[in-house]
Amino acid sequence: MSFWKGKARADKDDFDDLNPTITYRHLLSNNLGVRDPLRVIALCDSDAFYAACEQVRLGIDPTLPLVVQQWDSLIAVNYPARKYGISRMDKIRDAKKRCPDLVVVHVATFKEGEAEPGYWENPDTLTHKVSLDHYRRESMKIIQMFKDGLPSGEIEKASIDEAFIDFTRPVREELLKRFPHLATVPPDAPNGIDSPLPPPPPISWDGLGTVVPVHPPEDPPNGSSSVTADANSSNTAETDTNSPQFDVDEEGVVESDDSTSWHDVALSIAAELMLRIREEIRAKLGYTTSAGLARNKFLAKLTASYKKPMNQTILRNAAIPNYLKPMPFQKIRFLGGKLGKALAEEYDVSTVGDLLTINLEEMQRKFGEDSIWVYEILRGIDRSEVKEKPAVTKSMLASKNLPRPITSASQGYHWIRVLAAELALRLNEAREDNTALWPKTIVLHIRQGYETFRSKQTPFPFTKNVTVDVIASFGDKLWKELVGPGGSMPFKITNVQLSFSGIGTMESGQRRIEGFLSSRPSSEAQSTSESGPASSKPPSTHKRKRSPSDAVETRRTGDQPDDSSDAGDAKGNTARDERHSFLCEKCGERIWLGGSDAARDGGADGGHLLAAALDDAIREDALAALRLEHADFHFAQELAAAADGDVPKRVIRPLDRPVPTVKKKKKQKTGDGGIAKFFSKK
Repeated sequence: MSFWKGKARADKDDFDDLNPTITYRHLLSNNLGVRDPLRVIALCDSDAFYAACEQVRLGIDPTLPLVVQQWDSLIAVNYPARKYGISRMDKIRDAKKRCPDLVVVHVATFKEGEAEPGYWENPDTLTHKVSLDHYRRESMKIIQMFKDGLPSGEIEKASIDEAFIDFTRPVREELLKRFPHLATVPPDAPNGIDSPLPPPPPISWDGLGTVVPVHPPEDPPNGSSSVTADANSSNTAETDTNSPQFDVDEEGVVESDDSTSWHDVALSIAAELMLRIREEIRAKLGYTTSAGLARNKFLAKLTASYKKPMNQTILRNAAIPNYLKPMPFQKIRFLGGKLGKALAEEYDVSTVGDLLTINLEEMQRKFGEDSIWVYEILRGIDRSEVKEKPAVTKSMLASKNLPRPITSASQGYHWIRVLAAELALRLNEAREDNTALWPKTIVLHIRQGYETFRSKQTPFPFTKNVTVDVIASFGDKLWKELVGPGGSMPFKITNVQLSFSGIGTMESGQRRIEGFLSSRPSSEAQSTSESGPASSKPPSTHKRKRSPSDAVETRRTGDQPDDSSDAGDAKGNTARDERHSFLCEKCGERIWLGGSDAARDGGADGGHLLAAALDDAIREDALAALRLEHADFHFAQELAAAADGDVPKRVIRPLDRPVPTVKKKKKQKTGDGGIAKFFSKK
């Protein structure tokens, strides 16, 4: 054995927190944090999810081999197909050779002219875009069943086919129902509420799933430990493996009752609840799942792949040391790559057990203070919380990697409409549950080769009907701004992305004023139309903040054929509130919000009604947007003059890089960067 720097003998103290004394205070506390000794976390993973979705959608016998195709690749392989040796690394041609009766389903795609994705015959990557919307909808159904089955639990969607579940509170409630005598501290308890609980009752693991053995076989099949399966899996769909497993009895292993703890009781209750929910999902939705239950998220994730499919595995605290020690540590998520290689080379180690011999002081000396995370994760310690994520994120993105680059401006409009169809579908689906949801901004990103993305954005004003045409009109405008007039600059665009940002619930004031105001002026609508004639007003180069005023009709100097008439009316109407206007320093005109004009033209009552609806915050946002629109008008005048030859021509060219709206503060580097330097930017 070679000499290992900083090493000491690994001993039982490396896992000294596995059997803490559990007191009445722990049991009766309402503060159930990540250090709670009765904490139970599960990861539930849908088995071959994409393939299962297609099998259920088509009503196909689940015993038939089935794969999901995306262009020439496989993105899902169900378990019957895996028996033929088919994996996601195979091409369709090779998969069919191995299994002539293989059912092949191509993922749904968007194509121009269709508002929704479809299962088209022979979809072409040159004209179509992949849609995962069906899988997202089915995923949300499963998440909702978790929430319905565990009202007091915490559910965190980890990926499209995985979810973490914090069983701590539901288990605590059930524990007190089954053992009501624990709800009261005995009068003769030596330390009162800090007295330990009485010994737990014996546990029968029958029917609860597979229990990881405390003392596993010394020579597992093929010399491979089952715990390596999926250890390095990231939170992506279809994380199933075919790694060899220990030959463990389905009902678990027989362990001495002397090792039973109250945390084991909590695990057994959580296993019952998990089993019930998994069965409900199978019965109602037709999807099979696998789950892992342990003391934290890290261990639950590892345990979920212990024995698949359609099974659940329980990792008791007593089994953690022998479960982790034989594991190649580079199989653990975030310990692969550069950091794992550096650890392996520095200490000449390969397994978790090897690294347990490195003390914390030595590890921090070499890899920085943050390496305490590595030190703890090797010992099965993970204090990350299970946090429920909002059903609707603050952004939606539709993206297409182009197999054939765009080289002319006209080619871009096809993909704008395809991406707009996906955004329209997703936004409308999100608004079915909450009609007040609306994005502040629409953003277009383009990239040439491996260069940095360039982007343009514009406010996305509220409209009652979200259609492909509405979104595409804004996308077309942004496209013109990015590629320049007529696409005069040479380019070779390989990726196009259209997205919504700032998605949130509109304020009541925003929804209220919408009923009082008319639609946008025709000139403004014309400027965003993809098929209409080019507007005299050029695309704005400003990146404007989305505000409620984008839904408000505004009186702009640039929309009036005679500027003096508007100014004269303003001077003659002394009753108008100047808070609803601003004075342009360039032309000397006072520019009014459209609602304030309504007070003049439509009577005082209408003006007071609008003024009541527009609070100060909305008015300021409206004025800010109006200033930018008016600046666009002056810019248009300059361009018109340039066209007549009165002033030198201004050439609009794509920006070399997107203009940052917010400058991020750079974090000061400490020392040599610690373990952070081993993680590559993505």
